[in-house]
Amino acid sequence: MQQAALNLPPSLDRVVAEYKAENFAEAERLCREIVAEQPDFFEAVYVLAVVQAQQDKTESALANFDRALALRSDYAVGHFNRGNALQRLKRYDEALASYGRAVELAPDFAMAHSNRGNIQQMLHDFAAAMDSYARAIELEPDYAVAYFNRGNCLQQLNRFAEAVESYQQALDLQPGLTPARLNQSLSRLVMGDLERGWQGYEWRLDVESPGNSKRAFTRPQWTGQQEIAGKTIYLHAEQGLGDAIQFCRYVPLIAARGARVILEVSPPLVELMTTLAGSPRVVYRTDGPADYDLQCPLPSLPLAFGTTLATIPAQVPYLHAAPERVAQWRERLGPKRRPRIGLAWSGEPTHPNDQNRSIALRALLPLLQAEASFVSLQKGVREADQADLQAHGDLVHFGDQLTNFADTAALVANLDLVVSIDSSVAHLAGAMAKPVWVLLPYIPDWRWLLDRDDSPWYPTARLFRQDDSRAWPNILGRLQAALGQFVQSRA
Repeated sequence: MQQAALNLPPSLDRVVAEYKAENFAEAERLCREIVAEQPDFFEAVYVLAVVQAQQDKTESALANFDRALALRSDYAVGHFNRGNALQRLKRYDEALASYGRAVELAPDFAMAHSNRGNIQQMLHDFAAAMDSYARAIELEPDYAVAYFNRGNCLQQLNRFAEAVESYQQALDLQPGLTPARLNQSLSRLVMGDLERGWQGYEWRLDVESPGNSKRAFTRPQWTGQQEIAGKTIYLHAEQGLGDAIQFCRYVPLIAARGARVILEVSPPLVELMTTLAGSPRVVYRTDGPADYDLQCPLPSLPLAFGTTLATIPAQVPYLHAAPERVAQWRERLGPKRRPRIGLAWSGEPTHPNDQNRSIALRALLPLLQAEASFVSLQKGVREADQADLQAHGDLVHFGDQLTNFADTAALVANLDLVVSIDSSVAHLAGAMAKPVWVLLPYIPDWRWLLDRDDSPWYPTARLFRQDDSRAWPNILGRLQAALGQFVQSRA
């Protein structure tokens, strides 16, 4: 948060002291007392807004920034901090206007230019964002965060090599800027530079983000260098279900080295993971002690194995459906008269890239015209899709009958093809060696690489990528044509 450069009156000395000591609640209380007696005291109203913002009381902070700016409308830093609050509230158009006002009042305000660029990037005005970052860097050539933000924009423009350079400029200026190290590694991974990419990817647990949390372990991490024959290694999942499905392929390789494996995954995956070769002991995450010698996060295993594009362990299937469950789902599906196609069109709404990867069911409805039987692989269906799902009885939906991924795997085993967005369902189908067509946004997750319609991780996958329009219709047209050919080949 950019703080006010004010010569505050003595009446605010205690507030400032509490603020600097990070006693924000006490600073807020003192400010409220002053504002109650002097409602037009600009400095007190403004500092009240700042301390509320520090406590994530964003709505209240915004209201007080507005009050303060009504008292002094030409205060550039106030408009900047108002923009920060609006950005937190995802009111991006208003945030853009607020940052714009800040740079009008203070054209040399580099941080306001950079933050305006961030909003322009969120609104997909990438050219304007690049101009904003360029201006910020011109004003402050040693402004590391502006180079970092520019790198993020270059990623969104599919200019990953330039993004790597921009992140490096940020790191040269501020070596402790951990998000730049992580994002640089993601750029390298998506370009296929796995060797350097894996090394940088280890910074992921030092970056605060949903699904990432650095855990304390009493045993050292296995790096691939220590001998593990006869030892017990504790492998633990992190991030999403798809990541666990992708990286559990290394479990049989570790067991083949003579290690005993304890595999920790989320509850929906436990039963499925017992089908891995190597006889891992599969557990939920618990806080209790476990008897093990070494530990390793699943996404760190590619680094431990020195994985390159040429050495990705892509022997599929490595996950399987239980025969008795397959039989149960075959009975639920009934007699098979046409090819069966599974559809998965949306993922977890909390995923940071969900707005780009998920598709409205309505957009996929033209696929139902094919001479095939269609099965929903969605456990949950969003409210916006409910009416379309109910209106199409030709799309069979089981919902809560999919109690865990062992059920989903058994249902997938009864299908001829899976069509999925980039979600855990796509990983599951690939891990089971089921033909799977994956619908990818213009800027894909690193694991799908660039400019190819196949995946070295999943030999049975076919990738359908958005073009630079970042729209789904072009993909869906190609998908519909390919589906017609697939159905005809299976007729």
